[in-house]
Amino acid sequence: MHQYPQRPRPDEQQSSYQEYPPQQQYQGHQDFPGYPGPPQLHQPYGEQPASARPPEPKRSRRRIWIGATVALALVLGGGGFAAWKLDWFSGNGEDVSFGKNTPPPVSGKADPSAPATAATPSGDPDVLMPTGPKSGFKQTSKLDDGTIIAKTRLAGAKSGFEGDVWVWAPKEYDDPKYAKSGFPVLIALPGGNGFPDNYWADRSLGLQKAIGEGVKAGTSLPFIVIMPVLNPDAKYYYDGSDIPGQAKMGTWIAEDVPDFAKANFRTYKSRDGWAFMGSSSGAFVGMKTVLQHPDRFKAVIASGGEIVPDSPLWKGHQAEMDANNPEKLAQKLIDTKGPEVYINFQIGTKESGKERMTKFTQQYGKGPVKTTIRDIQNGEHNGWHYVRGMKEGSLEWVSKVLKGPKPEAG
Repeated sequence: MHQYPQRPRPDEQQSSYQEYPPQQQYQGHQDFPGYPGPPQLHQPYGEQPASARPPEPKRSRRRIWIGATVALALVLGGGGFAAWKLDWFSGNGEDVSFGKNTPPPVSGKADPSAPATAATPSGDPDVLMPTGPKSGFKQTSKLDDGTIIAKTRLAGAKSGFEGDVWVWAPKEYDDPKYAKSGFPVLIALPGGNGFPDNYWADRSLGLQKAIGEGVKAGTSLPFIVIMPVLNPDAKYYYDGSDIPGQAKMGTWIAEDVPDFAKANFRTYKSRDGWAFMGSSSGAFVGMKTVLQHPDRFKAVIASGGEIVPDSPLWKGHQAEMDANNPEKLAQKLIDTKGPEVYINFQIGTKESGKERMTKFTQQYGKGPVKTTIRDIQNGEHNGWHYVRGMKEGSLEWVSKVLKGPKPEAG
């Protein structure tokens, strides 16, 4: 099993965001913490070896946010704080309904893979209306444009795993002229533990805002963003795979989560409306899933990602690990001549790992495997910089690969 050398993490001294399992507990994947931390707080790679720095005590995220809230209240004063709280947290915990103008699901169509017969825009039989059953959503944050990030609990019917999923729909989703149109889905996967949270659901990273601004600028499709937990616990990394004897996280990501999206949103039947994005370990899972299921997914934005599976849980299961190795999956796709898949690597110029992306591109970026590498100038290994890369071109890239919604004529 390939093991990457230990590399110092730029945010190791920032205990405010430290969510990574202790080294003695976890010997496999070398990744950045579950919450990436503000980019200006990160130290450059290689500045100081991890072994030379004393460990920092953990602090709970709840205490951090409480402290930050109190500090901001003192700065803004009572009235300012009230306005800030109203904008950011008004309605948190309340029920949320997406698709207010969506026609009701067709009776008897509880299977998300079943074809829909509800009215669809003329000339687009690819549209899949919500199949149900409908999930219950609770607001977790509100964006400045009034759109909502919400959370629900999903019991995976195929994987048997139950976990949290966050969702965001763009403003266009509730626009009456798109009421019978499908929308492309972007499944966003975090790095680090990927449990119990998915940090792409944190509005401070700016992913949803970047998409909204891109829609206005004509450089992004109005994606529905689905943000599931990546791992079943914080002890190990599961490579987004069905490792024998472990929770079936491969089935969770590749089947249960898309079925959930189809049950609740207007989507597309074909792979032309489905893509992944992810950072670090989440980038690996997204790329692996696209290569593993090219009939269901078409593209991935893989930021600062790993290339091969490296969970310690694969020990004794070489054949199964090979079946989840992007290198072997890419070669299989080349040998069988398709279908075409699209991989957009993103890498910061201040982080390591580009050599792995370059090697993969040179060896496997041919035939049906379409690859590109985007350099993020002065970028480090964190979500803020990866979102910047998306705004600088990766969102436009994936928007050209997938299909977007079409309004009704007239």
